[in-house]
Amino acid sequence: MPPRPSDSVTGDVGAAGPPHALGVASSFLGQPWHWRGLAADGREGFGTDDLVTQLLLARGCPREALDAHRLPSIRGFMPDPSIFRDMDRAADRLADAVERREQVAVFGDYDVDGATSAALLIRLLRALGLTARPYIPDRLMEGYGPSGAALLRLAGEGASLIVTVDCGAQAFEALEAARAAPADIVVVDHHKCLSALPPAHALVNPNRLDEAAEAAAHGHLAAVGVCFLLGAALIRTLRARGFFADRAEPRLLDLLDLVALGTVADVAQLRGLNRAFVAQGLKVMAQRRNVGIAALIEASRLTRAPTCQDLGFALGPRINAGGRVGRADLGVRLLVTDDAAEAQAIAVELDRLNEERRTIEADVQVVAEERARDDRMVTVVAGEGWHPGVIGIVAGRLKERLDRPSIVIALDEHGMGKGSGRSITGVDLGAAILAAREHGLLLAGGGHAMAAGLTVAGDKIEALADFLEERLAAAVAIAREGRSLRLDAVVAPGGVTPALVESLDAGGPYGTGWPAPRIATGPVRLIKVDRVGVNHVRAIVAGDDGRSFKAMAFRAADTALGQTLLAAPPHRRLWLAGRVRRDDWSGRAVAELHLDDAAWVE
Repeated sequence: MPPRPSDSVTGDVGAAGPPHALGVASSFLGQPWHWRGLAADGREGFGTDDLVTQLLLARGCPREALDAHRLPSIRGFMPDPSIFRDMDRAADRLADAVERREQVAVFGDYDVDGATSAALLIRLLRALGLTARPYIPDRLMEGYGPSGAALLRLAGEGASLIVTVDCGAQAFEALEAARAAPADIVVVDHHKCLSALPPAHALVNPNRLDEAAEAAAHGHLAAVGVCFLLGAALIRTLRARGFFADRAEPRLLDLLDLVALGTVADVAQLRGLNRAFVAQGLKVMAQRRNVGIAALIEASRLTRAPTCQDLGFALGPRINAGGRVGRADLGVRLLVTDDAAEAQAIAVELDRLNEERRTIEADVQVVAEERARDDRMVTVVAGEGWHPGVIGIVAGRLKERLDRPSIVIALDEHGMGKGSGRSITGVDLGAAILAAREHGLLLAGGGHAMAAGLTVAGDKIEALADFLEERLAAAVAIAREGRSLRLDAVVAPGGVTPALVESLDAGGPYGTGWPAPRIATGPVRLIKVDRVGVNHVRAIVAGDDGRSFKAMAFRAADTALGQTLLAAPPHRRLWLAGRVRRDDWSGRAVAELHLDDAAWVE
């Protein structure tokens, strides 16, 4: 646990900010270290609170809400779905479709949030006796979101109700074109909205600008979370109509594995209701009730119950691979099937496509890094022939490497660009993309604070880069100026154990907005350090207590952290900072430290 400032935190206090943790004013990565949760004057501590309480308080949990956050439950965080605009109207229309046995189509985005959103509604409607048809647009041929042609085609093939999930909030032209269709359209989305809304029977989105404060407070939900709320509203509506007088109600909670997967993969903030979605969803996933998810776990070579980290780095990327470099509907087909053989075949194919995606991504990454300008606070790079399916991942890699918002644009043979962007904390990229669209720089665009997508003519890319630089440079500078490495605890090298992992995990689930605990340990000396894999650094370190463990710095061999570790003399002592993880691959439970930074012991 963090030591009390009066006992062992060194560094000056005053206008410069809080005291430096362990005396580290400038690390290998050139940043100060601070204790998470301490007041600016450094006087506030956590007293005799236990470790989990400290972790919760340091992440902004009020003391009066500690019990709810220790074991986050759906009941404890679930709002009344009716607080959202158009929610009751959407639930009524779906209830009509269930009672009349209408043909329903669910139009989803091609990423994990879209696939899980579509799968949730399709599985729920199936449990209510209605077979719904999924439709996922092809990334290359159709692009993001609904098109008028696709909506008209679905209506022409008999769908009297079309529900768009994880898309539609900006689909003005498509929904206008579909007005003539003999089908109602319900939009369920979470992306930022303009003041004007596209025409639809109902548009459910906590990020509508006309939402009341209570509903807008749930703007961090992924689309699959909004779909879960719609599912609850639908069941309640059917209950009030007497639909369940002679049949059992479906267990909506059994679909929380889909909600957890979509929420984490979409990098939604894990606070409030999202914490409950993920905490409870992981429990459902561990039971492997969904045969598609079970097959995906097997294809990912996971031999234990999935963790929050597995959702983001093992399961999510494989579902995404279908929409990125394969067939866009593979993900939703996997998640809705009850056929174990079909699920296994799709999971194996997604695993293969994920490996193909890795190769394509690496090629684009090299060129994108070469084209990134050092004199910009916002990176905008473009290339002909880049695969649109990997540009979002590459944008995320650039953002991490350069510590600034990054947009990667794939140009086609006609000079049109499809772009994807990722941002840093404190810089709202989605709002900037909407502003660029309103200024006529984009053909289409939208997103949320941390991620955005766009369509741009090739001759407008330079003007777009200038616009974003002017609009966001100050915010980027402020965000980077206040950057520091936040530590939750300091432990002796001998304390880096599986038991520590279990203790820290009790404050989870962790993710965006609820960061995983970062510990510092030391002083240590480097026993062995080498470069492994493509760009990783591995070190065996030992402390003054004689205990040793493995530390890994991923994708860091060419960074200041990796280079300093590789060149470090064996006699110098270091502080290490990072996340402690359990390593089960060796056949026995051990702990290793995944490094974020390091510093010399002065």
